[in-house]
Amino acid sequence: MADAHPRRRYDSLRRTAKAQQTSAEIAAAARSLFVSKGWAATTVRDVAAEAGVSVPTVYAAYGNKAGLTKALADSADLSADMPRLLAELDRNPDPSAQLAAMAGYDRRLFERSGDVLLLVREAARAEPELAHTYRDARGRGDDAHRQVFTAWPPETLARGIDVASAVDIYGALCNIDVYTDLTEERGWTPERVERWWAETLVRELLR
Repeated sequence: MADAHPRRRYDSLRRTAKAQQTSAEIAAAARSLFVSKGWAATTVRDVAAEAGVSVPTVYAAYGNKAGLTKALADSADLSADMPRLLAELDRNPDPSAQLAAMAGYDRRLFERSGDVLLLVREAARAEPELAHTYRDARGRGDDAHRQVFTAWPPETLARGIDVASAVDIYGALCNIDVYTDLTEERGWTPERVERWWAETLVRELLR
């Protein structure tokens, strides 16, 4: 006998899809407002109005403004395509090629989600929970670079450069402030920044 109520079989899926869509709309509204108005000046009520939902809906989806901001930070990491970076590192163990792959990842991160990284840093000044999130994100980046550098053969790094120094030099070159200055203030394309990073990292870090 045919199911007399076929729609009921998919009600749960429909509710999940609707909730995901609502969450995405809230996140998009928050990102737009945080960037245009600033994190501190934006309220949960502002986000709800922009997304066309109720204030309780925002709280139900993300807990509070800090939770919403943490979700945006997580989405920023996803936007840079970590699986692509890992595939490139696995495919070519040459240190020069791996530095180029890492520079490409950072370019994608800053090009696609630089505004989110800046707003998280702004929010971290006022919100202890987000300060912890920001430090953790920086720490994860440093740890990823450390793992790559320590996997290289001995004497790969330039004379006088140990792994800790290499991590510091990488972080000083490939960061959101350098990217923003070059692209927004000096008219560089993201592609040019990526090339310069790759070339400079090789000169600075490799023997």
